[in-house]
Amino acid sequence: MTKHPAAMVRPQPEATPAERAARGRAARRDVPRSSHAEFAPSASRPDPLAILEGQSETRVPELVPLRYGRMIESPFRFYRGAAAIMAADLATTPDSGIRAQLCGDAHLLNFRLLASPERRLLFDINDFDETLPGPWEWDVKRLAASLVIAGRANGFADAERADIVRATVRSYRESMTRFAGMGHLAVWYTKIDADRLQEVAAEQLAKRGRKGLARALAKARTRDSLQAFDKLTEVVDGQTRIVADPPLLVSLDDLLPDIERSALEEEFRRLIESYGRSLTSDRRSLLAGFRLVDVARKVVGVGSVGTRCWIFLLSGRDGDDPLFLQAKEADTSALAPYVGASEYENQGERVVAGQRLMQAASDIFLGWQRVDGIDGRRRDFYIRQLRDWKGIAQPELMVPRGMRAFGEVCGTTLARAHARSGDRIAIAGYLGRGDVFDRALTTFAECYADQNERDHQALVKAVKDGRVTAAQTEPDSS
Repeated sequence: MTKHPAAMVRPQPEATPAERAARGRAARRDVPRSSHAEFAPSASRPDPLAILEGQSETRVPELVPLRYGRMIESPFRFYRGAAAIMAADLATTPDSGIRAQLCGDAHLLNFRLLASPERRLLFDINDFDETLPGPWEWDVKRLAASLVIAGRANGFADAERADIVRATVRSYRESMTRFAGMGHLAVWYTKIDADRLQEVAAEQLAKRGRKGLARALAKARTRDSLQAFDKLTEVVDGQTRIVADPPLLVSLDDLLPDIERSALEEEFRRLIESYGRSLTSDRRSLLAGFRLVDVARKVVGVGSVGTRCWIFLLSGRDGDDPLFLQAKEADTSALAPYVGASEYENQGERVVAGQRLMQAASDIFLGWQRVDGIDGRRRDFYIRQLRDWKGIAQPELMVPRGMRAFGEVCGTTLARAHARSGDRIAIAGYLGRGDVFDRALTTFAECYADQNERDHQALVKAVKDGRVTAAQTEPDSS
């Protein structure tokens, strides 16, 4: 298993575009594009359950069964929680040698609607818990496999799934070629906004699909701190408090005795104040106008279940001016054993730096901090708004044509994210104008979906055999 260098491999300023393109084409000789179709687990493949159990060792013990409970529900839910397993597998696959900043968990549900600081609704990558520089192919392969897994869950035929993956990878390839011909600033300013999504819908979707997108856009604009305030809070003895919904949302009052709770509340106040130093001065000034009102522990996602995640209710001008922040624990990236350690000592800073590099526009409150827990352990966190015009896809409601259109937008979005950090000209040179890479990843995605199903069944069996304990929960809304 090859361990790649951790540092970002940026284009050499003195290299001409022609030389960079030639470098990409030359990489085909050592790593043919068709070789990316290969995936066969080796005899030395790590036990996937051991990887999950290793992650569980550092997580909140009473929440670990919730993670397993979510992962056994379906192969797609298992896949969402199995980024570390796939990272180990991807490290054994062909690699062109060209690097970019990776999302690290680029499955289809990590592409969604988000708000820009200018209050425009954008489509972008959302989750960066595993972000690190690495082989650009890994993100594309994780996206492609997720589409096959979701397509199988919907009962799509083999040909329909193949068409979806080919279209997605072709979109990535053609977008990278387009970005290769653009200047640095033009790439940096490229965004996919709601208007562009509606153009795609008009071109590719039937009337029902266009109406569904319009509803999703309208709903996303309602998902903000005010909506969270109405849904997640109540007034108790004249004080606004977060409504408990254990075990998914647990108030500080229910977690700790009064003395320890007061001490932790004070720690959280200091966390919010000190994390502000990771923001720009104008946003730090904005944050200073809010005061902490209440805190609760929240369960989020699938793969993240068991990591420490807190939501903070803050109040601004008055009680009708809320701000919800989420502080999420940041551990070492699942990619690190294979691409090398991050250049950032603080894992929260690693997440924030990767997100700012890959996203077209990031949350104005996105920052990081390191804190001492009540157990005496130091942990890294990144902080962002809990909700800021977020909208998530519902693949189970998609027809093949709709999933294909969604995959194409994801492919373009991922290409733009990689083009901001890696050598887009070399990547485009490697991919070329033919469909060799598209077809290769169609084969890879089906093979990896098979492996994912076997791993999912292994976890189901482990639960039945008592090796691990699973608890059923309400579906997450991440």
